[in-house]
Order: sequence, then structure tokens, then C-alpha cells
Amino acid sequence: AQAPTEIMPGLAYVDSVVGTGAEVQPDDFVMVHYTGWLFVDGEKTDQFDSSVERGEPIGFPLGRSFVIQGWDKGLPGMKVGGKRTLYIEPDLAYGAQGRPPVIPPNSTLVFDVEIVDLPKVEIEILEEGTGPVTERGDNISVEYTGWLWEDGAKGEQFDSSTNAGRPYNFTLGARMVIPGWDLALEGMKVGTKARLIIPPVLAYGKRGSGPKIPPDATLCFEVELVEKVEK
Repeated sequence: AQAPTEIMPGLAYVDSVVGTGAEVQPDDFVMVHYTGWLFVDGEKTDQFDSSVERGEPIGFPLGRSFVIQGWDKGLPGMKVGGKRTLYIEPDLAYGAQGRPPVIPPNSTLVFDVEIVDLPKVEIEILEEGTGPVTERGDNISVEYTGWLWEDGAKGEQFDSSTNAGRPYNFTLGARMVIPGWDLALEGMKVGTKARLIIPPVLAYGKRGSGPKIPPDATLCFEVELVEKVEK
């Protein structure tokens, strides 16, 4: 068997398939399939979780502590279609607490991971702002209008901040909005007007939202980044 390659102390991998798609960057949103086992005395033992068995990949942004550190550090550099086995020691997994009842304290874990997709928001800058650049953790206010996006054109409008009579305020990167907004608005200059085309997986996914956003809807937002409140 191939010897694992160390990424950092406590984290090593073996690639069974090197993908041919786009390469995962440290702050990408990734869609992955995975199966996880406890790793005891150099052997896989109890399986504790599997997205494959649920039939549904999971999606999350890297580099933002949404997942264990071993994943944040172990997935960049893979490519879409790639399959990797990650060997993750407790410090980069669930540590001394573990995750009872399935993961005992101080467990080393092994995961088989496949990168299914790297969904992106299509951003068209309509007017470049001249203000400061937004960062994760900033409180920002945004004027927006949202439409369903069907066959490359705006469909029905489902929401607009003009209905509320004031911009929408939220903290960037705090999961207060759909992932597509967190991803697209980070690094944008205040005053910018942009059109965002957001795929379902970065919006409301298979559930949709309320009566106006059906399952698996691609959304179009025209946004204006009005201001950011310094942290």
C-alpha cells in the first residue's frame, strides 16, 4: 500500500484518484462525499458517518472552521473528481472531547473524501465602488433585489430591500445569509453595484424557501453594497 504523505504533523493523506477538474483553494466552497471511520492501531475500525449512504454530498466553505481542521487543511490541492484518504490525529479532529457517543476522546480518524463540485457565484460588476473592501466579520448593509434565474434570464422577482424601505444589514461570513452572499460580498468595495448569479447549492438548495423560491432554484440578485460598519 502507498505510504501516506504528510501535510503537517497529525495530518496525512493518500490519493486514490487524482481529479481532473478545478483545484480546491483554501477558501473555496466545496461539495464532498465522505465516509469516516475510527483509526485504531493502524486499522480502520468503526464507521461513524457517511454522506454516501445518505445519498447526498455536503457543502461548506473551507478555512472558516465549519469543519474539523484536518479537513480545512487536508482538502486544498485536491481536484474535482479526486478521491483522497485523510488520516487525522485528535488535535486536528475532535481532540480530547471527542464527539460522544460516536467518536471517543482522543480519536484518530480516517476519512475517504471525494470532491464532487466547487460551486461558484457568477459575479458581474455593474459599477465599481470606491469605498473600503469588506472582510469576513464586518457588519454590512446591502440594497438588493432578487429574481429567479431561468434559462439565462430573470424570471419572477421574489424579494427586494425596497419593500422594507431600508437596506438589509448582516454580519459577513456569519451564516446569516445564503452562502452565495457570504462568498460574493466578501472582498467587495463599498459602493459597488453587482449582479450575482447563485447556483442552488449556494442558495436554498433542494428545499427552496417559502412559496416563491422553488427547490433547486438558481437565483439572480442585483446588489448595492451601501456601507460597512467597522468592527
